[in-house]
Amino acid sequence: MNKIKKGLGRGLSSLIGENKAKTSDSKLSLSEIIPNRYQPRKNFDEASLEDLSNSIKERGVIQPIIVRKSKLENSKYEIVAGERRWLAARKAGLHDIPVIITNIDDLKSLEFAIVENVQRHDLNPLEEALGYKRLIDEFSYDQEKVSKFIGKSRSYITNSLRLLSLPEEVLNFVKNKKITAGHAKILVGLDNAEFIANKIIEKKLSVRQAENFVKIFKKKPGLSNRSRDPNIKNLEQSLTDKTGLNVLIKNNKRNKGTITFAYHDSDQLNKIIEVIKSNY
Repeated sequence: MNKIKKGLGRGLSSLIGENKAKTSDSKLSLSEIIPNRYQPRKNFDEASLEDLSNSIKERGVIQPIIVRKSKLENSKYEIVAGERRWLAARKAGLHDIPVIITNIDDLKSLEFAIVENVQRHDLNPLEEALGYKRLIDEFSYDQEKVSKFIGKSRSYITNSLRLLSLPEEVLNFVKNKKITAGHAKILVGLDNAEFIANKIIEKKLSVRQAENFVKIFKKKPGLSNRSRDPNIKNLEQSLTDKTGLNVLIKNNKRNKGTITFAYHDSDQLNKIIEVIKSNY
């Protein structure tokens, strides 16, 4: 596997250069082009697409899309980056479109698509998480490699992937923009996430209001916030911020107690074990 670099820091032009793309002014018929099967973005905003289509009618497609030879259809080319421009060009009634033809593998095609969309902030949080999951499931990445490639912290990737553990109904609420990603993050790990999500929608709660609402369901018996040492709570929050895991510290008057790290998958468990082993 190729050495992973920080894709977002280099940008698409750098990724193209690494793969020896043909940079000639080629054009292909729109009918010769098919969508990228690794495209992480599933929903394209219709209003935005209409605006781009109108712009293309006036000025044409200024920036070529990136394509590769399709492995599934011999006479076709698969989009690597630029599906939105391709859709808008079809909407505008164009017959062909400028392209850059590159020879890349499936992994690099997925990397291109993720980089393009994350740079443009076009992915919704679930599409972003699913893109990272494909890198992990289909191309043997781990969260550390995803973090380095995307140029975001390990905890950001962990929290992004945790969204996928939510019930399907809650995920649909996010897809349909009934609740935000901020709302969804505070529902992760709750047994009654769907019930609370419906309450958030029904009462039109902000993220801050939703956080206060879920505290009712997260309180542990015998651990009243009023009786807890604020230093302990600050330490819990600090550890949570650094690890991306929920941390609970129980400390008695003789300064004896336990620290609990709540992990949500084997990758998180292995990371905890790795940190402990490397330091003790």
